[in-house]
Amino acid sequence: MTPTATLEPAIRVQGVTKSFKDLEVLRGVDFDVAPGTIFALLGSNGAGKTTLVRILATLLKADGGTASVLGHEVAAAPADVRRSLSLTGQFAAVDEVLTGKENLVLVARLRHLKDPAAVADDLLARFSLTDAADRKAGTYSGGMRRRLDIAMSLVGDPPVIFLDEPTTGLDPQARIEVWDTVKNLARGGTTVLLTTQYLDEAEQLADRIAILHKGTIIQNGTLAELKRLLPAATVEYVEKQPSLEEVFLALVGDDGPEHPEPAADADTGRSAR
Repeated sequence: MTPTATLEPAIRVQGVTKSFKDLEVLRGVDFDVAPGTIFALLGSNGAGKTTLVRILATLLKADGGTASVLGHEVAAAPADVRRSLSLTGQFAAVDEVLTGKENLVLVARLRHLKDPAAVADDLLARFSLTDAADRKAGTYSGGMRRRLDIAMSLVGDPPVIFLDEPTTGLDPQARIEVWDTVKNLARGGTTVLLTTQYLDEAEQLADRIAILHKGTIIQNGTLAELKRLLPAATVEYVEKQPSLEEVFLALVGDDGPEHPEPAADADTGRSAR
């Protein structure tokens, strides 16, 4: 996934600022994202990650600075920017009246793809939603809706994808499935801008990691470069215990749930039958 050094950045952010009244959210953000790589914007809640993504996706105007996607200026050519990317926000944005398959078919038709049904079937299989394809999305659990939402963002293989906290609410197996999908996208040449507050997610996925803190990038580099910022580790013998994730996957295997998750009742949290 190492890009050619002479390639222009797929995403370029220079001196971007944004305030909401007296609150400075972004205070001069700078970074480049190389084509076909995964770039993780890592930060705690309130660091400004979502605000920056909304600016890059033309949903919000910056107060200052410049940004471009595939050479298109966000402020000057918003229509070209929107044609170049797909965005998955923090919360699932599915039509709950439609079935899972109908949601995907609708997006495929809007993107003028051939054989929308085949596109939908492929994505349903990749996200372990085939058994729930003909159920209304409103009956899905939160995790299932999230998987469907991410699948909808991949319709049409857009060259640039913004994933804003993509694994929020997913169970461990679904989370790993999303990770594998993101890795495969980058291998195929897709540029991925990922925002996350999960350290392991950035560590597993990113070619480069930028740490956003209080509206500015305080460090930007590869995982190896960031690790070199700390003193060298002292070598000691420590008995390694398996992690909870390793125990979970060893117990349940790789086949995923035998049946789709039932939706949780919004008032009681009990399964809706």
